[in-house]
Amino acid sequence: MSVNVNRSVLDQFYRYKMPRLIAKVEGKGNGIKTVVVNMVDVAKALNRPPTYPTKFFGCELGAQTQFDAKNDRFIVNGSHEANKLQDMLDGFIRKFVLCPECDNPETDLHVNPKKQTIGNSCKACGYRGMLDTRHKLCTFILKNPPEPPETGSATVKKDKEKKNRKKDKENGGGEAGKNNDIDAPEAVDGDDDDEDWAEETTEEAQRRRMEEISDHAKNLTLSEDLEKTLEERVNLFYNFVKDRKEDGSMDMADKEVLAEAERLDVTAMGPLILTELLFNEDIREQIKKYHRHFLRFCHNNKKAQKYLLGGFECLVKLHQTQLLPRVAVILKDLYDADLLEEDVIFVWAEKVSKKYVSKELAKEIHAKAAPFVKWLKEAEEESEGSDGDEEEEDENVEVVYSSSARELTVETVKPAKAQREEIEDIDIDAI
Repeated sequence: MSVNVNRSVLDQFYRYKMPRLIAKVEGKGNGIKTVVVNMVDVAKALNRPPTYPTKFFGCELGAQTQFDAKNDRFIVNGSHEANKLQDMLDGFIRKFVLCPECDNPETDLHVNPKKQTIGNSCKACGYRGMLDTRHKLCTFILKNPPEPPETGSATVKKDKEKKNRKKDKENGGGEAGKNNDIDAPEAVDGDDDDEDWAEETTEEAQRRRMEEISDHAKNLTLSEDLEKTLEERVNLFYNFVKDRKEDGSMDMADKEVLAEAERLDVTAMGPLILTELLFNEDIREQIKKYHRHFLRFCHNNKKAQKYLLGGFECLVKLHQTQLLPRVAVILKDLYDADLLEEDVIFVWAEKVSKKYVSKELAKEIHAKAAPFVKWLKEAEEESEGSDGDEEEEDENVEVVYSSSARELTVETVKPAKAQREEIEDIDIDAI
């Protein structure tokens, strides 16, 4: 969905449009961050590098920013809503895009790092002036000026030079080729239009065009997919995993599967779909086989682990005869594989839910899991107790330094009460 570049203009036929910002929050706790998914498309509509609006967000929010131009990932640390960032983008557009005279966005920035100035010129009204450089973003712009756009004639010139070099190599290179280039009159170059047309129809040019089209199509697909409902996105991910499994490429596609889930913003629900498609009654062997796939979703993601338990309940329902008696053993396998954390298991065990299966079956599953949960709690209590004993022992240990010794020695110090008892037992007359 597109919006007016200058959102104060309410005319629906306003010619200057840009895509609405799409923001996706990733991570948790201190590692939480917001990825502006379509920043490249937004920046292209504004005729500015995508790093500028991203850095502007960082300056306004007091947050760090990260740029990964190769993968088109522009990140602002912290959790920020798309609407909030869209409003903030209006501030960037007012300061660094719109012409001060005619309010049109057809402007170019002219950066002079030596003089520390940033100029602004408008193609619509001809305005030329200087920007106020007091904003923090100006420091970043001065250090990272926009790349000058290559004109069509410059590109044609480069192509001609490459073509001439190629011909020289084919004809034997040498000085003769060079002299021909120098002495030949301009008319020999022929019709520029014909040469341009010949260049554009080469296999390389066609491949370049196809890549540009496919990249643009990917961005459009990304925007369209994210606008779909959660159910539709989950179905897209389900079909993606199913296709990988059917064509036999699933074993090595763990990174690709995670990337697709992140693209569709269904990362937490990933284990639920994977459990349905990759597990059956031989789940214990399949946990080892697809360990990497599940670990990419479940590592430090408690929400994904809860969905994994939900998927496991659904699997028990499908293969009740084979899996119900082995619930405790399978849960231990998942725990040993670091796919489930203790806290998540304890929370799940406390409450019987009918979200995935009937309440009667859920009670049976919890009853079968009870021995494992009990063992897990006892193991946790024992480890806490042993940690306490070690602390007490550490309190009675003292590091003693002797000038005659070559190294430090460790001695066990007896409690003060015991020392007093020894003193009382000593017969003073016997000394």
